[in-house]
Amino acid sequence: MHPKLLLVAGLSASSLVAAADGSERVLGVYLFHRHGDRTAKAWKPVNLTALGATEVYSSGSFYRSRYVAASAPAASRIAGLSADTAVLSQLEVTAPKDAVLEGSALVFLQGLYPPTGSAGVETLANGSKVEAPLGGYQYVPVDALADAASSAKSEDNAWLQGGSGCGNAVVSSNTYFTSAAYKETYDDSRDFYQRLLPVINGTYGADAANFKNGYAVFDLINVATIHNASIPASNLLDNSTRARLYDLASVQEWNLAYNSSEPVRAIAGSVLAGQVLAALQDVVDAKASAPKFNAQFGAYGTFMAFFGLAQLPAASPDFYGICDYASSMAFELVTSVADAKPKPEDVSVRFLFANGTAAEKGLKAFPLFGQSKDTLSWTDFKAGMGKFAIADTKHWCTLCGNTNGQCAAGNSTSSDGGATAQNTDGSGSGVSRPVAGVIGALVTLVVILGLQAAVMLFGGLRLVKKSTLAGARRGVETSEAGVKS
Repeated sequence: MHPKLLLVAGLSASSLVAAADGSERVLGVYLFHRHGDRTAKAWKPVNLTALGATEVYSSGSFYRSRYVAASAPAASRIAGLSADTAVLSQLEVTAPKDAVLEGSALVFLQGLYPPTGSAGVETLANGSKVEAPLGGYQYVPVDALADAASSAKSEDNAWLQGGSGCGNAVVSSNTYFTSAAYKETYDDSRDFYQRLLPVINGTYGADAANFKNGYAVFDLINVATIHNASIPASNLLDNSTRARLYDLASVQEWNLAYNSSEPVRAIAGSVLAGQVLAALQDVVDAKASAPKFNAQFGAYGTFMAFFGLAQLPAASPDFYGICDYASSMAFELVTSVADAKPKPEDVSVRFLFANGTAAEKGLKAFPLFGQSKDTLSWTDFKAGMGKFAIADTKHWCTLCGNTNGQCAAGNSTSSDGGATAQNTDGSGSGVSRPVAGVIGALVTLVVILGLQAAVMLFGGLRLVKKSTLAGARRGVETSEAGVKS
């Protein structure tokens, strides 16, 4: 069984989502969702498994029962959202061009809006009837996404920052490999990883059995324990060993995803924050074109980056850990007034998280930004997110130190280069989810060259096809290996 974040333990009663006041209603929601169970990153291509598809489908069904279905509780059903037939103008679902993440989004949508059955039968002008295929399967598009929050082929990428396109974020993550904390953890865990060689030597040799590949080793063994009936030297994989593998991988990935003194390292979380603000701002402004249900699929690293920026470890130290497959976080936009268009001062935001599929784990509310309240006024939420959210392309370019491609165009004019999403004040142009990918695509060559130079500089790390750069966490702050199947 995959190690879990023990989010239930030690939580106060106030952390649980209480039954909302009968007068409360949900105006809109933004979900960020991890993919379901997949094959190991050590073996390309990485694919979504049947178990993974089941996980995200059940999550989609859960969110349907909460926000969409006519039978959903009045306090949580999204006002004005079509219950059975997907209305595309009310939905926006995005995922990177990645088999695992895009596939997860498609399966999720079938749980959210299942086939219509007999409702899919049409009568033509000549009187003949045509029944839609697949029992009335609903064709909800998943928009392509490739940006700093979730890069293209995320699940094939060996390194957390490998596809971010953000030069300064790449450099920042690389500095972890030269830190005293990294060296200490590397040395302390050397013998531990070497003892696991009988388990992983079908894929990795002695030179790769170390903390540098902490996530890699964890990922391979984790996948094997889920899917392989027979594992070499399985007697070495007792509960304490697997728990330590998870802890070390979490330490490494946390420090690669976030550092309080170098916010640019958490660029993925900042981009996500900007996207959440832009989407919810449109709902607050009651724009006719604003989708009421937004869902984005991405990798665990974006969760970690956002967790750090939003100070969620202050609510529970378990947020330091790698979240499980099919985890999701939800930003609910709520109001208690009956007005069709509530004023911004009458709107609040609640943050909720499920570690693993929400169908099994349920959603729990947590306070953001180190505060004590689970629900924040729109003004306070906007101010808190605005401290680290990427507002527009120019902002992204400045933080990342990128000067070519779209960033070069932005430097020569006052334009943001054509991005169309709203910024944090709801008035300017920002980094939209589909458009933000242009940035990463245009800077890829520069980032690759910079990464190669950094890898050669820092500790003799090698860029190899099936190995992963890694890193670590805890005292400071912060991917791939395996058992051959």
